[in-house]
Amino acid sequence: MAEISEYGPARLPDRASVEAILARLPAGADETALARALSEAFPGFLFLAASVDDPYWRDTRSVLAADGTHIAEYGPWMEAELAKDNGDIATVWRRLQDTDLQISEWHGNSVYAFAPTGSGAADYVQVALGRETEWCAGPIVNPSRRPWGKEELLDPSWITHDEMSDDKVLAGPLYRLNRASSVVYVRTFLARCARLERDKREARRPELERSAWVSSDGTRTPFLDLQPNYFDFTPREVRFFQDWEQSSARASRVYEHWALDIRDYEHKGEREVAFIPRPLRLPDERLEAGDSSVHMLMDRIEAIDREMGLPFAWFFLMTHGNKVSPEVGETIAQGLREARVRLPDHDAKVLLRWADERYGF
Repeated sequence: MAEISEYGPARLPDRASVEAILARLPAGADETALARALSEAFPGFLFLAASVDDPYWRDTRSVLAADGTHIAEYGPWMEAELAKDNGDIATVWRRLQDTDLQISEWHGNSVYAFAPTGSGAADYVQVALGRETEWCAGPIVNPSRRPWGKEELLDPSWITHDEMSDDKVLAGPLYRLNRASSVVYVRTFLARCARLERDKREARRPELERSAWVSSDGTRTPFLDLQPNYFDFTPREVRFFQDWEQSSARASRVYEHWALDIRDYEHKGEREVAFIPRPLRLPDERLEAGDSSVHMLMDRIEAIDREMGLPFAWFFLMTHGNKVSPEVGETIAQGLREARVRLPDHDAKVLLRWADERYGF
């Protein structure tokens, strides 16, 4: 993979501009309409959009009057209701039982939009969104059972999500950006991953240069003699794209098959950046190594590649781990070493490198 630069194209879509476009889209707009609106708003970018089967429920709820009018945000409103009765949960429950107030909630599904910025595997922009619908989820309190604690009131467990139906829909579907990392230039993101990992390891250099492994006979072996490549570590996110560019998969764009569920946050005072790859399609059945011979596994991975419409697709599904077991890769790698099976040379190189230093998501 070419050297990763943190500097992207001069004019990239930004969060504020994307939010303005989403605000103009009519309710119910599908992925085609979303991609068209983004492409028209950002000249030079040709977007496509796809959904991932990843349903979720937002914890932001509203209080509704009987006619569906929004009264307030549910959490602060319920806190104020509790304060009126000095925190007496039973009194609040009985009082609210006699009202026609309802709770609304937002249900969503993950959608991603992509646009290429160059020919490299990481040369593209990804926009992560939710396609969300607001619905009338239930009464303001459970009419048949008193809550026994404040948390039960603030997190209404009596709402049954499988009761959502068209007649209960209040708004949407609407698109929404839901995280600070929603608009990402992937090459810049990978460079950031590599830089932060390098900085963390360099910060430990003085400590590790003093560290040693002590064997049972008292022999001391410096840690860096045991781990000579410690400071040359490549994050799994970068390796995913390196392996794509160096394998048969490079004939297709990553975003035609995978979305990146990106995380960028602070943990214990340190910045963490990472992604989990989300396949846009999955094979019907999971492939396990089991007692299958390496030749049977070769037939199975070829069938997966045909089903996915992507050469070497099975390998990237294996790094994800959901539909192809890592033991499949280990078995085929051993078959390659013993010259019992063959893969294209570039694919064999990628697989053997993975088998020597496994990574997964």
